[in-house]
Amino acid sequence: MSHRRSVPSSRRTTAEFERQTRSRSHFSDTESSLVGVSTSQSRTSRKVQKITEVLSWLGSRNPLPAKISGDDVVWLMDNVAFRDSKGTWQAEFVAATFDQQPSESIVDVVGDIADKVGLARGELQEEAVERRIGPFVMCILPGRQIKVKFNGSTPLKLGPTGRNGISSDLKALPGAAGGSVVTSAAEVPKGVVGMLEMKTVFAEPDGWAVISDIDDTIKVTQTSNPIGILRSTFVSEPTPVAGMPELCSQIRDLVGPSAPWFYLSASPYNLYPFLRSFRDAYYPHGQLILSVSGLLQSLTMETERYKVDRMEKIHRWLPRRKMICIGDSTQSDPEAYGDIARAFPGWIKLILIRQVNDIAAIGIKEKNEPERFEKAFDGLPR
Repeated sequence: MSHRRSVPSSRRTTAEFERQTRSRSHFSDTESSLVGVSTSQSRTSRKVQKITEVLSWLGSRNPLPAKISGDDVVWLMDNVAFRDSKGTWQAEFVAATFDQQPSESIVDVVGDIADKVGLARGELQEEAVERRIGPFVMCILPGRQIKVKFNGSTPLKLGPTGRNGISSDLKALPGAAGGSVVTSAAEVPKGVVGMLEMKTVFAEPDGWAVISDIDDTIKVTQTSNPIGILRSTFVSEPTPVAGMPELCSQIRDLVGPSAPWFYLSASPYNLYPFLRSFRDAYYPHGQLILSVSGLLQSLTMETERYKVDRMEKIHRWLPRRKMICIGDSTQSDPEAYGDIARAFPGWIKLILIRQVNDIAAIGIKEKNEPERFEKAFDGLPR
């Protein structure tokens, strides 16, 4: 009952912070002036046959999935395996498919973002913009089925992909030792590019686990400023928040190498390759859980609801694990972690919130007021 009473209050707090941030920093103006960028991946490749496009509305129930061809892009995303109620190992496999042929709008999009962040035409940073904007302007391939060889031996069929070019499948897996890491590879024709290998971490029911936000928690993003988001995402070298790699390394030493990590972010899944490389460079390996919404919208709208929903899924996977949650004060991390701690008493053992004071963001002072944290964590052990 306490969870039900607290959620509307925390959601109202988060919604007000989001409204103020978007209004004061003119997020809507920046969003409406971006040309051709569709971070929701609504553009279907022209090579998709009509019947495939129609059947893609059925998602995983599609009876006639299309095969992967040599000019496709395939992404396999790292995951965590867990035991179901019968003790059988299983894991959620997420994959995405695109057309290698770039969108005709890429030149306009690169130029538009370069103008927004103040780059002169021809600057070297434009190459970074073009490289990173690619996943936002690739055309999706709905209705595709991906064949995967799990651990080099067990065949899996993922998909078919849905209307957004993404598939999500819960698959039973052969046994493995808890804490082990298994590599799987896509079985695709020659010419296919992308992220064709993935890692699965096997997590036993008991022990510790970590859930960490990404933006302005472990990576400098400037989520309260639309131009700051564009610059940190498409231009600047990804920068870890000072001290956070060391803190996460210390936590990993304390909880042990077999503890699973979840990087829960409202960033869009288009950034998966970018964020995976960043994770591998600075932080413990873990599953990246990302949004399917647009870049600026996903980081500033209904982030509390989104994160609570994803943490409820993690709880279904690992209800007996002892969780450490790491976040920051720029978004809704305090409210989301407070919600989930009240919903599942005893599951969350520690909440760490970084008070962000090192960015010149409008409204950041209000987000760091003690009253906000008292309200977010109302009813929880201090």
